[in-house]
Amino acid sequence: MEDRPLADLFPTPTRERWLGLVEGVLKGGDFEKRLVSKTADGIRIEPLYEPAAPVAQPMRAPGPWRIAQRVDHPDAQAAHDLAMADLEGGADALTLVFSGAVSARGFGITAEDVPTLDTALSGVMLSLIATRLDAGGRGLEAARLVQALAAHRNDDLGALDLDLGLDPIGTLAATGRLDAALPDIGAAVSSLLSEFDGAGFTGRAMLADGRPYHEAGASEAAELAATLATAVAYLRMLEAGGHDLARARDAVAILLVADADEYLTIAKFRAMRRLWARVEAACGLDPKPLRLHAETAWRMMNRRDPFVNILRTGMAACSAGLGGADSVAIVPYTASLGLADAFARRVARNSQIVLIEESNLARVADPAAGAGGFEALTEELTTTAWAAFQAIEREGGIVASLQAGAVQARIGETRATRTKNIATRREPLTGASEFPFLAEKPVTVLDLAPNQTLAPAFALGGTGTTTCEPLPSLRLAEPYEALRDASDAYLARTGGRPLVFLANLGTVAVFNARSTFAANAFAAGGIEAVNEEGFSESEVLGRAFAASGVRIACLCSSDALYATHAVDAARALKAAGATTVYLAGKPGDLAEGLKAAGVDAYLHAGGDLLALLQAALSEATHAAPSETSKA
Repeated sequence: MEDRPLADLFPTPTRERWLGLVEGVLKGGDFEKRLVSKTADGIRIEPLYEPAAPVAQPMRAPGPWRIAQRVDHPDAQAAHDLAMADLEGGADALTLVFSGAVSARGFGITAEDVPTLDTALSGVMLSLIATRLDAGGRGLEAARLVQALAAHRNDDLGALDLDLGLDPIGTLAATGRLDAALPDIGAAVSSLLSEFDGAGFTGRAMLADGRPYHEAGASEAAELAATLATAVAYLRMLEAGGHDLARARDAVAILLVADADEYLTIAKFRAMRRLWARVEAACGLDPKPLRLHAETAWRMMNRRDPFVNILRTGMAACSAGLGGADSVAIVPYTASLGLADAFARRVARNSQIVLIEESNLARVADPAAGAGGFEALTEELTTTAWAAFQAIEREGGIVASLQAGAVQARIGETRATRTKNIATRREPLTGASEFPFLAEKPVTVLDLAPNQTLAPAFALGGTGTTTCEPLPSLRLAEPYEALRDASDAYLARTGGRPLVFLANLGTVAVFNARSTFAANAFAAGGIEAVNEEGFSESEVLGRAFAASGVRIACLCSSDALYATHAVDAARALKAAGATTVYLAGKPGDLAEGLKAAGVDAYLHAGGDLLALLQAALSEATHAAPSETSKA
């Protein structure tokens, strides 16, 4: 064998060489459409990036992020038992979620006095963990209750790692109402901070919360901009209340939402630290690490096949931790179904323990540093979010923008685009729009009915109010879940699911791909596919359909076989009583003939699956034979 230099055997990879290989694979296909994607903010995501020089990135304090668990059971003793199990099982931070808060989802701690809160936190040494209050409109009451508990226990406020979580602007955005004028609320929170500081408190009073914006459908830059604008509003609020900027800065924390998109979540958390550093510089302050909390996204949670939520929340927690979050709270995988039991809470905390202790993901301060894709995305997101923040500032700040409906309008545009993408499965939802599981087993939640009544928001006893159009709180899978609920109701009434007959043409090798595609698509609407055999004769197909007792059918085969058999097959199905005939695929040149033969609609990638399923479910459940016989 001829001796050759290694450089000849293994040439150095270059972008030009890679592009040449890509061109050969695409065979004339559009590079932009096939390999370049864009975020909801229009930021390009390239398929390949060059290594980047690491950028000086503000980071969290050294060490792993904290594992936070929600304390949200309405019964104090039950809340205590769950919290102690969490702490003994590896959590080192608690979020006290009070009833009446939007984030309580109808549950939450109902403590209104020190003995009740003391019961809920019995045995919890607050000086050894981090604690954040999540009380929504009851924030001032909750803060004073915790202050009274500390005094009752002789705890030094200065020794507690405590976030009071006061967020009147976030409450306004989520509910549309504050029961006091905002200047009066600003005076009240400033006074409370002065009182706490006088007792040695050094923690954070205010929380700029990204959840209301994210749950309404905000893009990454929109969430960053609104949250940053809220944080800046709190700096101004506290400064107007007599606190110097340095203390005001130290009194503000931020919470961002982590979702299952690894790249955007890591970049978003990194971008927030850069954005905050810009604010500090503008205020003439020396930079200090921002207290940055994370909670996994409510909007990505499925009620159907909820075990998939474990994968989503695990990825989200991983991404937030790698992005620099100080604490991460995983929403339990059953949360969209009810109040999580001990098992779901255990899964939530153990997911993070594996990431930190077994995977060692917290050992590197900034794992994304120098990675071309992450550095580029972080910088683009920082630039885009800063421009969006400046737009809010030009509108008079976050409160004025909310009252004018500007923030809501921009988020609404993004939400409309995402809604369309979900309907067409351009943004797939595993377990809902993709790979649905009709035979799923029920999961357990605690046997408690939610109370959706919200507490009065920062009621100070005056007559003033602050209002705006509230942002909606939505989960992405809700439209598909509504179809599945209708299917379940039909199953309960009739003993069977709505059905679609798969009119497979030809051999398995010919029809299998589209037959599988159609079965999964119809299952997303709770419609079960029947028939696994193929047909070569239209008459036999018609007799099989008539014998099935099904109302709707879907032709499945190859384009080549459609050209010779689809028209006759559609006629046979219609003659056999099919009220609606679908065809899996696009009609192409056959459209006119297929329409005349009775094909009503086409099931294909990129089509509006949600609209198709709504119509199909309505037809499949119309005047079912079993219901007619009962009547």
